[in-house]
Amino acid sequence: MTTDASTPSTPAKRRAAMPTWLIAVISAFFGLFYAYALWNAVAFLVTQASGPLGLNAYGWFVLLLPVVLPIVVFAIAFAIGWRRRALPFTAILLTGLCLVSVFWLDIVAYGAAYGGSMLGS
Repeated sequence: MTTDASTPSTPAKRRAAMPTWLIAVISAFFGLFYAYALWNAVAFLVTQASGPLGLNAYGWFVLLLPVVLPIVVFAIAFAIGWRRRALPFTAILLTGLCLVSVFWLDIVAYGAAYGGSMLGS
């Protein structure tokens, strides 16, 4: 018994949605923005920790979250989107970057409003 390519019993070869170089270019472009968010979070943490009062445990927790979040969000967005076409992959990475940016603005607003509660005593 012979089967042709139109029968469902033969596994179809899945074609890659994008070439590897395009995945690298898109992820590197967005990776720079994620790295900038990470660098800002580290700079803010160092500035607050090296102040005259330092940070208490709660301050360390609050200011370490924006350091970890860009790494985690980029990894999740890359894992979700790298097998898709270019536009959905770009949209997924952009959505993750927007999430990181909104979280960073929340941290800055919290630091401006309740910054004294994060300082060590």
